[in-house]
Amino acid sequence: MAITAAMVKQLREKTGAGMMDCKNALSEVDGNMDEAIELLRKKGVMKAEKKADRIAAEGLCDCLIDGSTAAVVEVNSETDFVAKNDDFKQFVSSVAKQALATSASDIDSFLADKWNEDSTKTVKEALTDKVAVIGENLSIRRFEKVVASDGEILVSYIHGGGRIAVLLKAKADDNDGVREALSNIAMQVAAMNPKFISESDIDEGYRAHEEEILRAQIENDPKESQKPDKVKEGMIKGRINKQMKEVCLMDQVYVKAEDGKQSVQAYLKSVGDISIETMIRFETGEGIEKKEEDFAAEVAAQIAG
Repeated sequence: MAITAAMVKQLREKTGAGMMDCKNALSEVDGNMDEAIELLRKKGVMKAEKKADRIAAEGLCDCLIDGSTAAVVEVNSETDFVAKNDDFKQFVSSVAKQALATSASDIDSFLADKWNEDSTKTVKEALTDKVAVIGENLSIRRFEKVVASDGEILVSYIHGGGRIAVLLKAKADDNDGVREALSNIAMQVAAMNPKFISESDIDEGYRAHEEEILRAQIENDPKESQKPDKVKEGMIKGRINKQMKEVCLMDQVYVKAEDGKQSVQAYLKSVGDISIETMIRFETGEGIEKKEEDFAAEVAAQIAG
């Protein structure tokens, strides 16, 4: 299929790879975006951590806790100007309250709920009304609701005025020291964005996939590809173990550790018997691509040249 400037732009924003690398990758996989990303990773030209979740749309995340129930929501807007608007902020707060009370399990059924501030409307109709008032497209993108049982604690953290919302549920004695520790870990989750709580939570498919990427990177490296198979497998094992520690919260270095070495698990153990059961992290605009027409035109011009 024909590779367009918009496709190259999208892949470049998702990966941080060079423009021609993106164009060639798309050509090689006949325009399949996911396969092109995989190909760039295997070739080792995808820049570290430059992924789609860094292409931020606007809006706010919010988290509310009411007794043993908590909810996290993300509501998107088209512009940062609207995200800072008091009317929009109040609407996001109302959506969070709605999520606290809902029995819905997915966004479609959530939008069909009766609006908590006017039972004559659904959540979707309330959203439509707010779009008309603000004059900009809005979207209730996602929500999660968590209920704590006896012996469990809920702790939340909001970063950047609503850019990131974190919710933790943990088994622990409820006291000030434990809550302070969990608040510190919620801040760690916001900053370090772990994918899993502990190594036991890692999906074997995820591990195998990452090993495949590392193996392909080695084979595409002129020097490393010449090493004996036994050495290459040792390299893969070492790198995957390091990578798994980076994506597991309990294995991460605690960001406030005085020695710069203490793990999150060791820090929690020093405070008390604390077991984190649930970890939710919403970041505004994760995976949403913003329109940048000028950049697309620039890409088109360079490809044509």
